[in-house]
Amino acid sequence: MQARIWSAIAIAAFAWGTNGVATRAALNDGVPPIAMVAIRAIIAALFLYGLLRLRRRGIPRNRPTWEIGLVEGLFQLTIPFILFTLAYENASAGFVGLLVALIPLGTAIGAHVLLPDEPLFPAKVVGLAVAFAGVVFLLVSGDSGLEAGGKPLLAAVLSLGAVSSISYAGVYARGKAEEFDPMELAFMQFAVGIVLIGSTMLIWEGLPGPISTWGWMLIFYMSIIGSVVPFLMFFWLLQQVTATKASLIGYVVPLISLIAGIVLLDEKLQAGIAIGGLLILGGVILTDRAERGAQARV
Repeated sequence: MQARIWSAIAIAAFAWGTNGVATRAALNDGVPPIAMVAIRAIIAALFLYGLLRLRRRGIPRNRPTWEIGLVEGLFQLTIPFILFTLAYENASAGFVGLLVALIPLGTAIGAHVLLPDEPLFPAKVVGLAVAFAGVVFLLVSGDSGLEAGGKPLLAAVLSLGAVSSISYAGVYARGKAEEFDPMELAFMQFAVGIVLIGSTMLIWEGLPGPISTWGWMLIFYMSIIGSVVPFLMFFWLLQQVTATKASLIGYVVPLISLIAGIVLLDEKLQAGIAIGGLLILGGVILTDRAERGAQARV
C-alpha cells in the first residue's frame, strides 16, 4: 500500500509541476487565461464522463457527491485555476511553483481548525514560520524568474489566494472521505467548474478567438495530464492518508516546475527565488517531520 501511496504522490506532483510550464507556454502562445481554464474544465469533464461510462456509471445522483462537488468545484478548481493562471502571467513557473509548496502548510493549519485528529503542534509552528520567512524573502527580493516584465508581488498575492483555497478544499474533502468516489467527485468538480469558470470567461474576456495548433496541444495536455490525472490521484490519496500527508505533493511540484521552466522556457533561477525557495521548502520539511514525530509518539 505504501508503494501505491508514494506512486500516486509522485504522479500527481509530476503532472501539476509540468502543468505550470504548459500554462506559461500557452500564455506565451497567446491563449487567453480565463478561456484556457474554461476549455480545460470542459475537456476534463468530458474525459471523466467517458471514463464513468466505461465503468457503466453515469452522472452521480446522490446528494453527498453533489454537495462535496460544489465545494470542490469552487475552492479546489475555479478559484485556484483562475488565480494560478493569472499568476503565471506575472511570474515564472518556478516562482509560482515554489508558492505551491505552501499548500501542505495551509492544509496543516486548516486541518488543525477543522479536523480533530490532525492537531497543529508547536514544532509545526516553527516550520510555518520558516516557510513564511521564505515567502517574505521572495517578495522583498523582487525576483520573478522572468527576463523582463514580471510582477512578483501580484503573482504572490494571486498564488497565496489559490493556496488558501486549495488548502481549505483538501481539508473539507478529507473530512468527507467516506462519502465520495474519487472519479465521480473529480467529474462533479469539473462540471461545476465549467459553469463557474465559463461565466467568468464570458464576463471578463468574452468568447475566445482562434487558438493555434500548439495552443490546443498545450490545453489538451493541461486538461488530461495536468488536471484529470493529478486530481484522481489526490482524491484517492485523501481516502488513504491524512489531508496533510496527501498535500505533500506540494514538496515535489516546485522542483519539477523550476527545472522544467529553466530547460523548456529559458526561465531564470534568480538569487531571491533560490534563497526564498530553500526557506519555503525547509519550512515544509520541518512541518512534515514534526507530524511524523507526533504520530510516532501516539
